[in-house]
Amino acid sequence: MELVIGVLVILFVVLVIIISSVKVVNTGSNYVMERFGQFYKVLEPGWHLTIPFVDFIRKKVSVKQQILDIPPQNVITKDNVNISVDNVIFYQVLSAKDAVYNIENYVQGIMYSTITNMRNILGDMTLDEVLAGRDLINSKLLQIVDNVTDAYGIKLLSVEIKNIVPPSEIQQAMEKQMRAERDKRAMILQAEGSRQSEIEKAEGEKRSKILAAEAEKEANIRRAEGLKESQLLEAEGKAKAIEKISEAEAEAIRRVNEAIIQSGTNETVIALKQVEALKEMANNPANKLILPNETLSSLGSIAAIGEMLKNNK
Repeated sequence: MELVIGVLVILFVVLVIIISSVKVVNTGSNYVMERFGQFYKVLEPGWHLTIPFVDFIRKKVSVKQQILDIPPQNVITKDNVNISVDNVIFYQVLSAKDAVYNIENYVQGIMYSTITNMRNILGDMTLDEVLAGRDLINSKLLQIVDNVTDAYGIKLLSVEIKNIVPPSEIQQAMEKQMRAERDKRAMILQAEGSRQSEIEKAEGEKRSKILAAEAEKEANIRRAEGLKESQLLEAEGKAKAIEKISEAEAEAIRRVNEAIIQSGTNETVIALKQVEALKEMANNPANKLILPNETLSSLGSIAAIGEMLKNNK
């Protein structure tokens, strides 16, 4: 009975030793293993057999991308302004052996190296340069700290400034300046709008005057054309009237000539011609009439003949 118990105990101990000799490394991690107190090798993800009481796991190191949040730090700028700056660092362990054996605590090494170099960089810049040059600060800090952490087997992926907090009086001055700039831009925009409005108004008035002048010009042209047409119609009417009168006189003369031709030359016609000649001579003030007695005696008969012709007409 005691022999069976002893065998069972031995088997249990052997089983425990076998189980403890198997090391399982998870994905995203590396194990630094020592043998007899010296570095032996790095165990990568997977199953590994070790020698109990000989091999020892020195440290488990994560090789995944990690984030290090650096608390706010007071920094004095080149123009003697005390500001508060905090950073975020993204890094990854590339060599677990170097991260364990080349530095006691690589996280603190990254943090203090970043803080020290950040103060050196910002100390050579004014407040305005710091506020406007975040990208420049990040690139310089990344380059410097990454060169330092190469010895730790660590790769810095990115260094970002989370926040820059100037003193309260500087913040108030900046807020006043920002309000002044906003007011200035608002006034400039308002003035620009007023100027544009005046230009549009002037353009509208100019266009209105041009249209009015064109309308007046068109109206004058229409009035002139109407007056011209009216004068032409009036002249045509007068010409037609004169033409009608001329035709009537010509017709009257024609009829008289026909009557003369038909009736022949008689004393009545001769007397009438004499009366017309005397009338023309009397109308001219330069003419002097000397009439013989026979002519005067015959005027009565001529007048009688004219009265007779008038009655006949």
